[in-house]
Amino acid sequence: MIKLLVFLAVLVAAPVHALTAEEALAMAAGESDARIEALNKAVAAADERTAAFIQAMADDAVRVVPGKQAFIVRDDKGFDPVTGAEMPVPEDAEDVVTNNRMRGEIDTALAALKLFARDDKVRAAAIKTLQGEADASRLPLIEKAWAAEANPALKAQLGIVRAAALLGSDDKAKRMEAARLLAGSGDPSTKTVLLERIRSEPDSEVKSVLEASLVTVEAKLAWGDRLGAMFSGISLGSILLLVALGLAITYGLMGVINMAHGELMMIGAYATYVVQGLFQKYLPGAFDWYLVAAVPVAFMASALMGALLERSVIRFLYGRPLETLLATWGISLMLMQLVRTVFGAQNVGVENPSWMSGGVAVMANLQLPWNRIIIIGFAFAVLLGMAWLISRTRLGLFVRGVTQNRPIASCMGVNTARIDTYAFALGSGIAGLAGCALSQIGNVGPDLGQGYIVDAFMVVVLGGVGQLAGTVYAALGLGVLNKFLEGWAGAVLAKIAVLVFIIIFIQKRPQGIFAMKGRSAEA
Repeated sequence: MIKLLVFLAVLVAAPVHALTAEEALAMAAGESDARIEALNKAVAAADERTAAFIQAMADDAVRVVPGKQAFIVRDDKGFDPVTGAEMPVPEDAEDVVTNNRMRGEIDTALAALKLFARDDKVRAAAIKTLQGEADASRLPLIEKAWAAEANPALKAQLGIVRAAALLGSDDKAKRMEAARLLAGSGDPSTKTVLLERIRSEPDSEVKSVLEASLVTVEAKLAWGDRLGAMFSGISLGSILLLVALGLAITYGLMGVINMAHGELMMIGAYATYVVQGLFQKYLPGAFDWYLVAAVPVAFMASALMGALLERSVIRFLYGRPLETLLATWGISLMLMQLVRTVFGAQNVGVENPSWMSGGVAVMANLQLPWNRIIIIGFAFAVLLGMAWLISRTRLGLFVRGVTQNRPIASCMGVNTARIDTYAFALGSGIAGLAGCALSQIGNVGPDLGQGYIVDAFMVVVLGGVGQLAGTVYAALGLGVLNKFLEGWAGAVLAKIAVLVFIIIFIQKRPQGIFAMKGRSAEA
């Protein structure tokens, strides 16, 4: 009952027309076509009783005695849909059978009635529901709502809905006017409406106007698709950048082919999952901030694991790339099995904080999710931090010195073994940050890192070994190229095309986009 009262509270004055018992029975019982016709007639001039009865049908709270009367039943009490008075429900009353088609018509009818709500958000949701569903039977109600709408943005959207409804008019001039108005829409549902109307339009002149409007709408939608592909490419590129930044140190600067890099990402993702669980159990009121705590935890978990691997295995394999590859591949299998033993083989879910939910609607067919936007910003923040660390700090100076000439750095008093550990831990920690970011856009599982490790190596090689700027260009370039090719040739062929491009590029320019300069290039 509360839901019904809330619904009625948002309605303002509608066309005065008292619901009759015959109209209520016609909407509740009979063949679907007849019920839909009765529903549309009732909506065109609905009062509060009509709205309440339609809401009751949506709630499956209507029973009927075939051929006699319909009743609203709430809390085991019967009510007369015409007067609202309480009345007994006969024992032979039957539940109303509502199929999917009828339920869709009821939902659309309720949306039409909510066009008169006081809340802008309620009206906006109603307009969105009606897009692509408007027809001539609801035109009087839509026109009244359009005339009364005070919000300019909503009025423009409602005008498109009105134009779509006018397409069903018997008046040729109105249909042509509606076709021209729809050319200004960039909503995907408008394209569907135009296509359906073109197939059924008998007048050739109106049909030509509809086809011209369809071309205009498709052009606008194409821009949305292009911008969407561009954003998806930048988003994928930012993720590849995060993954490759760690490799830019462990492989690009240190020359270690670390096949366990993906599993270090996985550790960062599972660290995020653990922090989420701790917040849910001990700090539920601060759950929205668990990700802020998870970022340093993910970094430290992966960094410590990286330091342990470097001290226990990798330090004995410097200068032996094949042995390093085989050893780190074996370590990756061990880490995956360890995670399966501790957390199980099934994927685990990591929730987005509320401030990462939703998105920004740029165009009718283009919405940018907040989680992707924040990850892009996070990736570039990590990039700037890493660039500052490598180029402006004492640790960065030692790392560059050891990388370029280990014997001379050692002669200058640099503890090269310690610097190796620090550098490998730093690269591993950045992999953990990548895992933390990946946990916000998908499930976390033992195989998380396997889907990115090959792409990350391609980014580092394409960008130029040891070159951060090249890593950025390569990551973003491959991300955007991959997404555009996916839209043209599909995901599998896009991957193949990108791989072929990289092979050809490396054949022509083995040093990558940016070649290493100075004495290190001669080594």
